[in-house]
Amino acid sequence: MSSCGMPLSKDELGGGTENDGSKSTEYCSHCYVNGEFTQNITAIEMQEFVQNYLMKNMKMPKFFTRGIPKLVRWK
Repeated sequence: MSSCGMPLSKDELGGGTENDGSKSTEYCSHCYVNGEFTQNITAIEMQEFVQNYLMKNMKMPKFFTRGIPKLVRWK
């Protein structure tokens, strides 16, 4: 599961990329490109970002983001 909570199976690009161009097995293409995170934010900021995105674009409730601070990136 990515740092934003998106399951890699739902990522339209199949995951982010490592420095060598290979697919990341941990992070999505929205969060991780060329071995680096695309946003330099905290877990709480990511949670708020995803909550706003879900509510605005997908009409999904905020509770889908409650596990974000427990994901690998944020430990």
